[in-house]
Amino acid sequence: MRTLLITGPGGSGRTTVAAATALAAAREGLRTLVLGADRTDTLGAALGVPTGARPAPAAPDLTAWRPDAAADFRADLTAFQDRAASVLDLLGAARLDAEEVTPLPGAEELALLRALRDAALSDRFDLLVVDLPPAPQALALLALPAELRRYLRRLLPPERQAARALRPVLGRLAGVPLPAERFYETAARWDVELAAAEAVVTDPGTAVRLVAEPGPAGTDAVRRTALGLAVRALPVECLVASRVLPDAPADSWLAAPVAQQRKALEEWQETYAVHPAAHLGRDPRGGDDLTALAVPAPGPAAGAAPAPAEWPVEDRIVDDGVLVWRIPLPGARRDELDLVRRGDELVLTVGGFRRIVALPSALRRCTVDGAALREDELRIRFAPDPALWPRDR
Repeated sequence: MRTLLITGPGGSGRTTVAAATALAAAREGLRTLVLGADRTDTLGAALGVPTGARPAPAAPDLTAWRPDAAADFRADLTAFQDRAASVLDLLGAARLDAEEVTPLPGAEELALLRALRDAALSDRFDLLVVDLPPAPQALALLALPAELRRYLRRLLPPERQAARALRPVLGRLAGVPLPAERFYETAARWDVELAAAEAVVTDPGTAVRLVAEPGPAGTDAVRRTALGLAVRALPVECLVASRVLPDAPADSWLAAPVAQQRKALEEWQETYAVHPAAHLGRDPRGGDDLTALAVPAPGPAAGAAPAPAEWPVEDRIVDDGVLVWRIPLPGARRDELDLVRRGDELVLTVGGFRRIVALPSALRRCTVDGAALREDELRIRFAPDPALWPRDR
């Protein structure tokens, strides 16, 4: 199953485009699930049918789903209280009733990641369309599974878990209590769940459809968002220009806004496959309005996301004795770029986005020889370390 993630700046029409994309795909015969993230039912309003906490039909070959973060949070808290019942009783703690619990910050993001994982594991659908939050929150959400897994591996490395059988002996020798078996089991369960969500984001069938209203603000937002996606190695499938105005006479008051939009569209077309969605003069509601937007279904080649380790390494040892790691960073600027190598990892910071990436195996045996940003591509030079590089016999 392919996954199409849809995001853009707040108020750009992301949910409408997600609904229109899903409907177009369903009408082409793809069994499509559209997943909404808004607390209010904006997805249902766009589709013309209400969406709920369980997947439900919205049109032929189209299913809509809006996870209930509050219900998921209450269920998780209740399950935690059941698992920790003996400890809570020992402390004399009062149990919380499910009805008095309200979601904490971050509950909605975790609910969406869980729904994303569950949907991707289903064999009922050919296409998953995800209406993500506005771009800044969406980029943080997409980074969350990998970052949390990295924290877990640092706090509890797999090689330490191998010593669980020796825990009682080690505890007596060290004279201090060691983590209980349940601690390791919980960490392992978290890692499995996060790995499943991360697999959806990094899958070769996953791509992003950007939505923005053409204009100066939209152009700035597209640049920032595309840069954040490039840091995560996520490809942009296309750019949907929302609320595109019709041509207007030169003496009309609409002439200036139309000219501003046309300028932005021309700039975008130099980089992206751009699909204009007309301004209907009203908020699109229902199948007829969504069809009038003419938002295309994803093409057969949608989604070709390279994994981080697949950023190409150019072998130039024969020419000048270096390897070059090429990282595409569209829209990046030199003054907002920072690189730090730490052991076998590269800490990449650009435009306010930060990512820690494991170096490919060949580069771990090299030292950094320099870096340059040219033509929207970061090129990092690595010189083989004679002490670590295999020698010819």
